[in-house]
Amino acid sequence: MAKSTKPTGSTPATTALARLGIDFESHAYDHDPAAGSYGREAADALGVDAERIFQTLLASVDGTLTVGIVPVLASLDLKALARATGGRKAVMADVADAERATGYVVGGISPLGQRRRLRTVVDASALVHDTVLVSGGRRGFDIELAPDDLVAATNASVAPIAR
Repeated sequence: MAKSTKPTGSTPATTALARLGIDFESHAYDHDPAAGSYGREAADALGVDAERIFQTLLASVDGTLTVGIVPVLASLDLKALARATGGRKAVMADVADAERATGYVVGGISPLGQRRRLRTVVDASALVHDTVLVSGGRRGFDIELAPDDLVAATNASVAPIAR
């Protein structure tokens, strides 16, 4: 995989990866505001198997904002996320809270380069792929990297949190 450190219009996510010296590949596509699912749109636009595209979702686990990274073809299992973090109850975070904490807008929330480092859990299914794609920090822009590098860059734990 080629190392990309300055894609067109770099983002905090690409800056963070470059600073860490992690190899990644940038993938930009024309985002359609009418698209229903950002992840499925990315898979179609980039010609990538949707199983390799992961979405970044924020939940509140016992009052603490937590990032769950799951395949776009799945949904976040809130009970599993709570268990994975040693919590009791998880609910999806308020959109405004998610955007404020990460510095990104919904549909472009990257697990990388967030304004505040949040507790993060990557779904175990990511580890079966050589590379995965996550949001690069804006709609219509994804980053491809090795799942182990994603885990390292986000200081994440790995657990089965998708259903």
